[in-house]
Amino acid sequence: MSNSSSITQFLLLAFTDTRELQLLHFRLFLGIYLAALLGNGLIITTIACDQHLHTPMYFFLLNLALLDMGCISTIVPKSMANSLWDTRAISYQGCTAQVLTFAFLVGAEYSLLTIMSYDRYVAICKPLHYRTLLGRRACVHMAAAAWASGFLNALLHTANTFSLPLCKGNALDQFFCEIPQILNLSCSHSYLREICLLALIGFLVLGCFIFIMLSYVQILRAVLRIPSEQGRHKAFSTCLPHLAVVSLFVSTIMFAHLKPPSISSPILDLVVSVLYSVVPPAVNPLIYSMRNQQLKDALRKLFQYSLL
Repeated sequence: MSNSSSITQFLLLAFTDTRELQLLHFRLFLGIYLAALLGNGLIITTIACDQHLHTPMYFFLLNLALLDMGCISTIVPKSMANSLWDTRAISYQGCTAQVLTFAFLVGAEYSLLTIMSYDRYVAICKPLHYRTLLGRRACVHMAAAAWASGFLNALLHTANTFSLPLCKGNALDQFFCEIPQILNLSCSHSYLREICLLALIGFLVLGCFIFIMLSYVQILRAVLRIPSEQGRHKAFSTCLPHLAVVSLFVSTIMFAHLKPPSISSPILDLVVSVLYSVVPPAVNPLIYSMRNQQLKDALRKLFQYSLL
C-alpha cells in the first residue's frame, strides 16, 4: 500500500502497447493538435486585426478560442510524448498542474458559453439595448468573471483532490490526469468532501444550462415573430454556431461522466474522454467559420494581406 506522500508519479492509461499503433496515435494526435492550434490561432488573429470584428460577439469568440487552445495544449502534448517515448509516467507535480489547468479552462469555457448565449439573446430579443447592455466595460467584466469562476472551481477541486491520502496505487484509467480517476485511488472517507463540492458545482452547472436553454427559447420565439423568411434565417444563423458548440461541449461531458456503469469499458471510456477533451477545441473553429460569413470574409482578407 502507498499513500499520496510516497507517490512521485502517476501512470496514465496507454492507448495501445503495440509500437506501430503508438506511433499512429502520436501522428493522429499531432494532426488534431496542429489543426486546433491553426484554427483557433486564425480566429484570434483575425478578430484582433479586423476592426469590423471588434464587437461583443467576436470578443467572446476570441476568449473561447484562447480557452480551446489552452484545453488541448494541457493534455495532448503529454499524451503524444508518452506514445512517442513508449512510457506512461507523469510526475506528481505534472499531474497536479494538469488537473488544475484543465479544470480551470473547462470551467471558464462553460461560463463563457453561458455568457455568449446572453449575448445572442440581447442581440435578437433586445437589439435596441444591445450597445447599452453589452458595452466594452460590461463585456470585459463578464469575460473576467468567466475566467475567475473557472479558476476558483479548479482551485477548490485540485486542493481537495490532492489533499486526500492515496493508497490504491498510482495507475490511472485515463490518458490524462482526471479528478474522478484520482479519487478512485483514495482510501479515505474524506472523498465525501469532493462529493459535496461536486454537488455544489453541479447545481451551478445546471443553473447555467437552464439559463442557456431559456435564452434560446426566447430567441426562438423572437425569430418566429420576424415577418420575412430571410430575416428569420439571418437572425437564427448567428445563433447556430454557438448552439452547436454548446451541444457538443455539454453532450460529450455529460455522457462521459453520467453514463451508466453497465455500459462502461476501458475502450469506451477512452473514446468518450477523447470526444469531450480533444475534439471540441479542434472542431469549434470550423463550426464558427463555416456559418459566419463576416468571419470568412475577414479570414479571406487576412490571407490576401499576408500574401502581399
